[in-house]
This record gives sequence, C-alpha cells and structure tokens, in this order.
Amino acid sequence: MEFGFYLKKIVSYFVEPFGMVIALFVIGLYFLFNNKNIKAKLFLSLGCGFMLLFSYQPFSNFLVSNLENQYPKYDYQSNLKYIHVLGSGHNTDPEQPLSSQVGNASIKRDLEGILIHLSSRDSKLIFTGYEGKTDIPTAEMNAKLALALGIDEESIIINGEPKDTKEEALFTKTLVEAEPFILVTSATHMPRSMMLFKSLGLNPIAAPTNFYKNEYDFFKLPTVENFKISQIAMHEYIGILWAKLRGWI
Repeated sequence: MEFGFYLKKIVSYFVEPFGMVIALFVIGLYFLFNNKNIKAKLFLSLGCGFMLLFSYQPFSNFLVSNLENQYPKYDYQSNLKYIHVLGSGHNTDPEQPLSSQVGNASIKRDLEGILIHLSSRDSKLIFTGYEGKTDIPTAEMNAKLALALGIDEESIIINGEPKDTKEEALFTKTLVEAEPFILVTSATHMPRSMMLFKSLGLNPIAAPTNFYKNEYDFFKLPTVENFKISQIAMHEYIGILWAKLRGWI
C-alpha cells in the first residue's frame, strides 16, 4: 500500500501540468547545453506551449467544468444521519490562526458540511484524512474548526488514518454500510469520489463545494491562477485513470 501510494504521487507529479512543464524545460536545457539545438528547440517550445495552454482561462475552465458540472449543489432537503467531509491540505504553523492553518479547500468543505449538519437534526459529521507532512491529521484540524464554530463534540467522528479517497470510503463503509449519506468534497474531486464510494456498494449523495469554474473569457491573458486550476483538474483526471487501472472503479 505504501509503495503504491508514493509511486502514484511520483508518477502523477510528472504528468500533471507543473511537473510536465518543468520536465520539458529540463530536457530542453539538457539538449541545449549539449549543442543538440533541434531537440532543444522542440522541448523548450513544448514547455512554453503547454505552460501557455494550461494558463489560458478558456482551457482551464473547460477542464474543471467537465468535472464540476457532473453534480449540482446540495439542496439541503435530505435529513440523513451521516455527513462525510473528505480531507484536504493543512499546516500546523503555531504563528498562524486556525483559519489559516486549515487549507482553503478544507475550509469550504468544512463549512458546507457544517451547514448541512445544522439543517439535519441529529446528524453526525465524519472527518477523515491523514497528517501528510505534519504531526496532526487533517481530520483533526477540520474537527477543530467545526468545534470552534460551535459544533458539539458528540456530533463529530474523526479518523486520521486514511491517506486517500479509497481509504476514506472504506472507513465510511464500516459506519454506514448501504445506508444513504451525504458526501462533501470539492466539486472537481466529486466525480472520482462518487465513483470510488459507489464501487464499494455505498450510497452517497453529492454535496460539492469549492467550485473553480467561471464564465469563459477568451480575451483574458494567461495567468498563474488559471495554471493552478488546470493543475487541480488534471490531478483529478489522472486520479480517475489511476483508479480505473487499479480496478477500483
């Protein structure tokens, strides 16, 4: 499990936009310094081309829209017992307040989960996610935010062990079995999450949040923000492909 997890991280780095562009530039520079100018021009041109393409708003918007349009926002009508909020990034810098330690995606997921919890009587919030490079699991950080916002400790279930979405789904299965529950995660991550959860016989109801899609602007210049959005989208496409190759979905 550990080898496969880290292999996935390494491979995905070089096929996602940032790693791909870096690799193309490095290869291009290698050929340049070895006086292989034709190959150098080819790889440097590819690096520049992909960097501009992934930074172009219509293209990055196309990538995320295909993911985010698959599930509409939650309607707050169901009164289900469990609300599973998937983990995301965080840091543990003591000089930062809790609102900055919890990652941007996590904050939106937490808030959506809390809003649904407040509209569902006697519901339980499930927080999952491992510690990453810190010494505190994401699940605990998300739970801290929920507690700080007034949620009762008795309404929170924490598991800081799962390292990826499949492990999160396996944990939830031990709690809900085939009972319907609400799944909260970023809109880009929702298609892959729903596939994984359903493949295990679970019955999640999607509650997407943290949307990136916007109105198309064909005259907008390439930006770092658009490149980041493309990075997020490609991470999900690669994650879906990886899950299919492993036979998980």
